[in-house]
Amino acid sequence: MNAVFVVAAKDLRQRLRDRSAWVLGFLAPVAVAMLVSFAFQGVESFHTKVAVVDEDRGPLATAFTGFLSNPDLGSVLTVEPVKGSADARTRLDDGELGAVFVLPAGFSDAAHGGTPGPVTVLSSVDSPLAGAVARSIAESFVAQLNADRLSIATALAAGAPPGDPAEAAALRLPEQVVPRPAGTKQISGVGYYGPAMGIFFMFFAIGFGAKGYFEERQNGTLDRIAVAPVGPAAILTGKALATFVYGVASLSSVALVTGLVFGADWGPPLAVAAVIVALALTLVCLTAFVIAVAGNDRQADGIASIVVFGLVLLGGNFFLVGGAPEYMRRLALLTPNGWALRAFTDLAGGAGWSAVVLPLAAILLFCVVVSAITVPLYRWRLR
Repeated sequence: MNAVFVVAAKDLRQRLRDRSAWVLGFLAPVAVAMLVSFAFQGVESFHTKVAVVDEDRGPLATAFTGFLSNPDLGSVLTVEPVKGSADARTRLDDGELGAVFVLPAGFSDAAHGGTPGPVTVLSSVDSPLAGAVARSIAESFVAQLNADRLSIATALAAGAPPGDPAEAAALRLPEQVVPRPAGTKQISGVGYYGPAMGIFFMFFAIGFGAKGYFEERQNGTLDRIAVAPVGPAAILTGKALATFVYGVASLSSVALVTGLVFGADWGPPLAVAAVIVALALTLVCLTAFVIAVAGNDRQADGIASIVVFGLVLLGGNFFLVGGAPEYMRRLALLTPNGWALRAFTDLAGGAGWSAVVLPLAAILLFCVVVSAITVPLYRWRLR
């Protein structure tokens, strides 16, 4: 066991003397997670300014403007006064407004049984989310207006007195969006991309470990170690231990920095630690696989890059898996990082220990499968 620790300590010293190991393992994941979080900060706290161009000047147009000024919409949009259509378009083009509602003349005729003209929503290509929100609000108002017209027409056709249709107009659509607590916590941008970028840069250790193995074999370091009373198993175990420690230290440091500095909640520490350890074991298995497949340091570098980018692209490290198509969500579950991200997001959302049982089993199963492929390949190369 002493030889194992000596080999592991030697590999770690070599690794930490390389500045790229510090950058990729500790600095880059925190920096990238912070930048991505800032990029998504506007989406997490969406608010836009809108304007109403009232060409109708009727009671229904006044009701629509009052609808936009509802306190329930105050956290989403602010209604700005404009002088007219030309002024609204100019401010929209200049980016001062996110969207503009144009109410046509005759819009209030719907209150007397007429057919209202369409509400036009103007938006900018630079603010697609503001345009989508504005269209949704306009559609909601028009849907309620059509429901009122239908209820009034139905009541009159059934022979109701003229005074009763007003009560029908006060009805509301049976389907309403009502905010309810979901029992989970909202995950911030850094709460998702902190683990995602930490895993991504942690996987770069695969290339470091595999390339270092071939470099030591080429310059005779492994031969000199083999001359000493150290068995091959001790050498391989020591190198695996060094890769494992580096991976755990890298992802743990990302968790600590993003949690303490940026307020990212990764979940219960023991559950998070279990997932980090499982990922570090996968890191060892993948490094051994690259060594078994590659023939030299250049091949190891190229194969490691393919493995790393293939896993992170499928696993959802660069995009939110929850918003991806169904087939992408299924493909993510074929990767250890995809399962790890699922565990981290569940834990950050308020889930308990049971949320990591299935991800841990899937990550360890992936490691077993990779090891089952690696061992015969390595033995075949030795022969």
